Amino acid sequence: MNNTGKTKMTNYRWVICILLFFATTINYLDRQVLSLTWDEFIKPEFHWNEDHYGTITSVFSIVYAACMLFAGRFVDWMGSKKGFLWAIGVWSVGACLHAACGLITESYVGLHSAAELAAATGDVAVVIATISMYCFLVARCVLALGEAGNFPAAIKVTAEYFPKKDRAYATSIFNAGASIGALIAPLSIPLLAKYWGWEMAFIVIGALGFIWMGFWVFIYDAPAKSKHVNAAELKYIEQDKNEDGTVDSGDDKDEKKIPFWKCFLYKQTWAFAAGKFMTDGVWWFFLFWTPSYLNTQFGIKTSEGLGIALIFTLYAITMLSIVGGKLPTIIMNKTGMNPYAARMRAMLIFAFFPLVVLFAQPLGTISPWLPVIMIGIGGAAHQSWSANIFSTVGDMFPKGAIASITGIGGMAGGVGSMILQKSAGKLFVYSDEVNMTFMGFEGKPAGYFIIFCVCAVAYLVGWVIMKSLVPKYKPITDL
Repeated sequence: MNNTGKTKMTNYRWVICILLFFATTINYLDRQVLSLTWDEFIKPEFHWNEDHYGTITSVFSIVYAACMLFAGRFVDWMGSKKGFLWAIGVWSVGACLHAACGLITESYVGLHSAAELAAATGDVAVVIATISMYCFLVARCVLALGEAGNFPAAIKVTAEYFPKKDRAYATSIFNAGASIGALIAPLSIPLLAKYWGWEMAFIVIGALGFIWMGFWVFIYDAPAKSKHVNAAELKYIEQDKNEDGTVDSGDDKDEKKIPFWKCFLYKQTWAFAAGKFMTDGVWWFFLFWTPSYLNTQFGIKTSEGLGIALIFTLYAITMLSIVGGKLPTIIMNKTGMNPYAARMRAMLIFAFFPLVVLFAQPLGTISPWLPVIMIGIGGAAHQSWSANIFSTVGDMFPKGAIASITGIGGMAGGVGSMILQKSAGKLFVYSDEVNMTFMGFEGKPAGYFIIFCVCAVAYLVGWVIMKSLVPKYKPITDL
């Protein structure tokens, strides 16, 4: 039970927020292992090209999307504690499974080492590329299945532990784990792959999830049940309960439930889904393709000092997104706007920043540092946008539906990402084969320029669609 008495308000909600931060950090570390090892270590061993990699990343995206549709419902059904445990347990297993892909490929083609795989030619090389790709696809699908539960669970927990006015800031803090994970990744993963083998990189990073599970078991409990949350903090957390008529009793069975099919009847759902569809693929493109871009365009490897410094700088810039999560609160305090209106104004501001990505390719003729800075600014804008678009779900829907709606939006984002990743892989191979020209660039650089243009305008298009569907604050009450 909660502490009672006239005592200073506890701040246990921030402990929970930090735990969500570490979960998201691990989540993005696991996703980054492949992008930081495929071009330098895996591609030569398995005879891949950009199309193979594009297929793997696009399938990951669509499986992630499909699983997001049901992951939110699963978390609502299981509850935050058990749902999160299942999610991170499955994705950690999936991360470790990648390490077995080489052994399976060797066994299938009758070879006995990575060196023999890399030395193969002709039809054998084609078989190696195909079999290894399918092995990685299986591992990525398991990873996607588990990772799909992270954001629905994290957004649900945030709604449980924070009032509406603080949710975007709390979300920006735990969502910054994506940037921290991406920041730690280039400092650790390429070196693990270089000295211990790419397989060990997957195993070491994958094992972190199992450690997090131990902390979650002992630290998390619903606010009304937590012995670390006193009456003052619980009152602060539940300050919005009169608005939606819900009381967080700590029992998931007491939450308002919304039939899954009914979720699709609300414009608020489609607005959230449209915003995710238009923008999630941009972040995934930056995450999956920037290491390859540096190697392709500048000959810079991520296991070398300059490559590590460039990738580190890119994701260090994205850490500016923490400030972005605070902007709606500032707007609310100064203007008296409701949370949704303040968030939409903040998101419009953030939607203009990715336009700098238009200059990434032209400035790359001067120095590789300049496109990295431009992409970093775009990444920071995305994470600020992401923290706020997630929070719009809590603004509109009761707690019992938040994970489900988040899952639907995540599915839409995954579909958008699948389209962008597969298109990028095909475009890069095609542009190289026909020596395509675009805006003065030839070959693969021309292909990258085209994708950068798409990424730059995606947020403004997404914002316009969202604003058209839900022009004003309108919480769901007809349940």
